[in-house]
Amino acid sequence: MAEDPRPRIDGKLYALLLSRLGEVGRKDVEWSEGVLPPVDAESFAWEAIWIICNSGMKHDVARVIERRVADAIREGRPVSTAFGHPGKAAAMQAIWDRREEMFRDYVASEDKMAYIASMPWIGQVTKFHLAKNFGLDVAKPDVHLARLAQREGEDVQAMCARVAAEVGVRVATVDLVLWRACATGLLDSRSGRLRDWGGACMTPDDGA
Repeated sequence: MAEDPRPRIDGKLYALLLSRLGEVGRKDVEWSEGVLPPVDAESFAWEAIWIICNSGMKHDVARVIERRVADAIREGRPVSTAFGHPGKAAAMQAIWDRREEMFRDYVASEDKMAYIASMPWIGQVTKFHLAKNFGLDVAKPDVHLARLAQREGEDVQAMCARVAAEVGVRVATVDLVLWRACATGLLDSRSGRLRDWGGACMTPDDGA
């Protein structure tokens, strides 16, 4: 029987991916390992606004929208004048207008994940993204991570926690490295195969 070319998601693969990602991977790890909880109502609101901007959008497009929203807020204009999505604009406006109250409630909450999930326009997947940016050590079950975890017979949190324990980093850091590897095409989440930059399939020992 031929050996399965799909690598297991483990500490060895994590190290290989990090090596192949180079400076991008190192910066991802440095950022993720240093994430701290929001320190005030404004930082709390801006993180939530960014996650709403980013939801369903390409990163570069989301950053443009975020800048427009920020300009509107700083100029005292309604968010709706900067962003035409009614639901998202209303959610961002509500979070900004209620930022002091919401930040106090979040800090006091015993179940911070539940509180995040109750925020406007924060769904069952995006709550993990916002939680990560708030410094909670969780993994976001996006489509890439969900595919990898299904192949491992685990959920996303368990898979990332297992690898994190192997390599000594945060669960959220493993999540980010695996996501980056999939987003850049280094790891194909559909097939579970590792690829080189030329697109050829590899095993973890090829060229390591």
